[in-house]
Amino acid sequence: MMPHSDCPTDCNEECSSCTSNETLDPKERQRMQQKAEDDRLRARADRIKHKIFVMSGKGGVGKSTVATNLAIGMSMSGLETGIMDADIHGPNVPKMLNIEDERMTADDDGLFPIQVPPHLKVVSMAFLLAERDSPIIWRGPVKMGALKQFISDVNWGDLDYLVVDLPPGTGDEPLSIAQMLPEADGAIIVTTPQEVALLDARKSINFAKQLGLPVIGIVENMSGFVCPHCGEEIDLFSRGGGEKAAEEFGVPFLGRVPLDPKVVVSGDSGMPIILKDRDSLAAKAFDTIVDNIRNIVEG
Repeated sequence: MMPHSDCPTDCNEECSSCTSNETLDPKERQRMQQKAEDDRLRARADRIKHKIFVMSGKGGVGKSTVATNLAIGMSMSGLETGIMDADIHGPNVPKMLNIEDERMTADDDGLFPIQVPPHLKVVSMAFLLAERDSPIIWRGPVKMGALKQFISDVNWGDLDYLVVDLPPGTGDEPLSIAQMLPEADGAIIVTTPQEVALLDARKSINFAKQLGLPVIGIVENMSGFVCPHCGEEIDLFSRGGGEKAAEEFGVPFLGRVPLDPKVVVSGDSGMPIILKDRDSLAAKAFDTIVDNIRNIVEG
């Protein structure tokens, strides 16, 4: 006897779940299906050594740029790395890696992430859209279901690091991901030096602490402007605010990335600065931040 299509045990022969499935109370059936989904998520997550969240209290601080360069930096070190673009409404990671026209495939075991040779795997809502400019008009529960599938239904395989690029703020998505991966190594908070950005960064730090999520550290992005003509640094958006906030909250300061026009150009062209210009100040800053993260996480 073959199992019912909704058998929560996914067996291939007659079992008590199949023979009793039709008589189950609907709530009990839902509970069993939920448990099967949770078990699948746990099995996928257990194959990932280190899971880190990249967060920001507000938009516009370059969080996705930081997340993408960090993931590339880790993969360049020979680490098997994944980046999960968890921003359902504004998925930007594929654009920054020049893979926005790719589409994920699937088999009976789930979805396959997009490969960026030699050591990076990418998952994003952008790979599932019919057209690039199609908006995602979803309410919370549907978004949460999609994010759960990004973990439970994706063949991540064995990873050294999974970098999760979270949408800005402290709403549904960061909360749900943190609850799905309670064993995560921690959060990286991205901010810019201005006080208005630091106010929101402090909220992200408190958000993480209230969830019992370790704060790996703070990255100060757009820290000083590098003149494209003379190479001189100008404190266009101030400087040192991220380091001050890290000291205030007793969390590590991971480093500062200058506001370099090359970072913008490289991101738009699909070649992150850490790859495009290894000798730039920004690339060297990301190298340092990757090293600092690994020292903290791998201890």
